[in-house]
Amino acid sequence: GRFPAYENTGVRYFPLGDDMFPVLLEELKKAEHFIFMEYFIIEEGIMWNSILDILKEKASKGVDVRIIYDDIGCLGKLTKEYNKKLENMGIRCHVFNPVRPILSLAFNNRDHRKITVIDGKVGFTGGINLADEYINEVKRFGYWKDTGVRIEGEAVWSLTSMFLSMWNYIVHSTEDYSRFMPAQHQKAPFENDGFVQPYGDSPLDHENVGELVYMDMINNAKDYIYISTPYLIPDNEMLTVLGYAAKSGVDVRIITPEIPDKWYVSVITRSFYRDLETLGVKVYEYKGGFNHAKMFLSDDKSAVVGTINLDYRSLYLHFECATYMYKTSCIKDIKADFDDMFENRCHRITHDDINNRSFWSR
Repeated sequence: GRFPAYENTGVRYFPLGDDMFPVLLEELKKAEHFIFMEYFIIEEGIMWNSILDILKEKASKGVDVRIIYDDIGCLGKLTKEYNKKLENMGIRCHVFNPVRPILSLAFNNRDHRKITVIDGKVGFTGGINLADEYINEVKRFGYWKDTGVRIEGEAVWSLTSMFLSMWNYIVHSTEDYSRFMPAQHQKAPFENDGFVQPYGDSPLDHENVGELVYMDMINNAKDYIYISTPYLIPDNEMLTVLGYAAKSGVDVRIITPEIPDKWYVSVITRSFYRDLETLGVKVYEYKGGFNHAKMFLSDDKSAVVGTINLDYRSLYLHFECATYMYKTSCIKDIKADFDDMFENRCHRITHDDINNRSFWSR
């Protein structure tokens, strides 16, 4: 994917959008040079309006504020030509792949990324969009479980370059992007905390980076591999590696939502439970809410937090991003979050649960 691994980078893990939101606001307030934000969903409400107030103030003071949002992701959430409203506030904004009244396969390719970059030094990513359900200010499908990471240091350049690549794809800019590199605005040494590798996935380059990272983690797990995904629609290759790991003695666990946001995706997800159980994979459902977190954790050493679901759209059709971490200090926090979910917030799917599903559901 052409996204290298970095040292000299610190990572903080957020087990909920509720936890990440106030930290995001504080970091935005510190911006002195530029703010880049790229999101699948933006919706007016407490979360977005609080962010927008800061962005307007920063833009008025000469900070370079840029936003990219996906037109399908924001359909029915933002008014038509909302980007022009932002432009009038001094915020540079573009809409990814606008909806037009024509049939085109290009509409399948959506910008599903969630990226914030502040002065090239600090970045945020994960599953958290900019809408109130992600911080549990509104209840749509019970309690909303989502996760994110704050990255500070040299690895932020990969998030910056992802954003600028998308910006350049849309506007065909010729500006010098080197001025956005971390060293331009951070002279003191960065913290060193293991290896950190933010990476992107694109449907245009014929490299299935998102799926290959997941498969690599599964294949290299020795003791356990824990997975959290809102949409579980694995292809044959993914089923094969999950089953092989389980048969090899690896503790393979997957968490999906008990309360779905899309009933038809939930039906398809649950249709795989029998195959997974037969292979020795343990499936759990997040009780009382919607689990939107996209995470992998293996052997107390490596983890991924990002935007990439275990379904065809994320793995093959969308622009996605995630952060791979190896021996970073936040691994223990991700492990603690998984342990808490397994013990207190999830129901293990049993053989009886699978057999007792209705005929129509099957």
